[in-house]
Amino acid sequence: MQKKMQSSFITTGILILAAALGMQSCKSNNEAKADEREKYVIPDSIFKTLVIDTVSSAPFVNSLTLTGKVSFNEDNVVKIYPMVSGNVQDIKVALGDYVQAGQTLAVIKSSEMAGFSNDLVNAETNLRVSKKNLDATQDMFTSGLASQKDLLAAEAAHEQAKSELARINRVLKINGGNTQGEYVVKAPISGFIVEKFATNNMAIRSDNGGNMFTISDLKNVWVQANVYESNISLIHLGENVDVTTLAYPNKVFKGKVDKMLNVLDPNNKVMKVRVVLSNQDYMLKPEMFASVTLTNKENKENITIPTSALIFDHSQYYVLVYHSKSDVRITPVKFINTVGDKTFISSGVDKGDKIIASQALLIYGSLNN
Repeated sequence: MQKKMQSSFITTGILILAAALGMQSCKSNNEAKADEREKYVIPDSIFKTLVIDTVSSAPFVNSLTLTGKVSFNEDNVVKIYPMVSGNVQDIKVALGDYVQAGQTLAVIKSSEMAGFSNDLVNAETNLRVSKKNLDATQDMFTSGLASQKDLLAAEAAHEQAKSELARINRVLKINGGNTQGEYVVKAPISGFIVEKFATNNMAIRSDNGGNMFTISDLKNVWVQANVYESNISLIHLGENVDVTTLAYPNKVFKGKVDKMLNVLDPNNKVMKVRVVLSNQDYMLKPEMFASVTLTNKENKENITIPTSALIFDHSQYYVLVYHSKSDVRITPVKFINTVGDKTFISSGVDKGDKIIASQALLIYGSLNN
C-alpha cells in the first residue's frame, strides 16, 4: 500500500514538473513572438519617399504671433458731414466705389441754400445801390451841395455792401457754391467709399452728428494687433513684422511696428500696436482678420530640427531618430518654439543625429502598434 502511495506521489510530481516546464516553454515562445512583432522595419515603398534630415544648430530666433485686423489709415480718411439741412437727392455713388477728388457724391435740396442764394441777390443789389449813392454824393460834394460827412457816409455804406457780398460768396463757396437752392456733396479727396450712411429722400440736419460718407484712399492701411500683458516686453517700436491674412494665407506682407499705444484696454487687458502696410494693389481690405508675427534673433546657438519632424502625442513632443530601416527610435524632446519650417528644442537629440522629417506620424503610429 505504501509503495503504491509513493508511486502515486512520484507520478504526480512528474506531471507537475512537466506542466511547469511546458508553461515556461510557452511563455518563452510567446515572448519571442512578441519581440518579433515589436521589431518594425520601414517598408521599401515608404522608405523611398522618406526625407531623412540631420539635427543642426542655428541662431536662436524668438517668435511671437499676434492677432489683429486691418483698418483704415486714419491719417488718410475723410468723413463727410452734412453742412446744411434738407432732403438728399440723386446719390451717385455706392459703397466700395472709387471716386476722384471733386466728384459729385449726392445733391441736397435745401432751404438754407435757397436762403443763401437770396442773400446773394440782396448783397449784389445793395452793392449796386451803394455805388450809385457814392457816385452821386461825390458829384454833389464836388459841386458844394454835399458835405464831407455825407461823402464819408456814402463811402462807408459802399464798403459795407462790398464786405457783405464777399461774406455771402464765402458762405456759398463753403456750402458748395450752388445758387439754385441745392447743396452739392463733392469728394474732397480721391479714394474708396468705405462708409455710406445716406439714402435718397433722406431728411438730414446740419446739427446731426452722423457722417454721410467716409472716403479712404487705402494705398496704405493700418493693422491693429493685440498684445497681452505678458508679451509687452517682447514688442519694440520699429521692429519688422510679417502679416498674413485668411484671404491670402500664402502671401506675406512686410511691415514695421509704427506705434505702440501704451495703455491697456480695461475690458480685455490687451495693448494695441499699429503696423503700417503699403497696399498699392488694394489686396488688404478694412476689417480683415490678420496675424502679425514678430521675430527676434538672439546671440546664441540652439538645436534646431525641421518642423515636419515634430510629433505631439499625450502632452509630449517626440521625434523619430533614424539609425536604419529596422532601428527607428521614438525620442522625446523639449520644445521651445517654432519659426516657419524650423523648430527650436532644448534637449532630446544632439547635433548630427538623423531624424525622419516626412511621414513621421505614419511611422510613429506603426512603431506604437
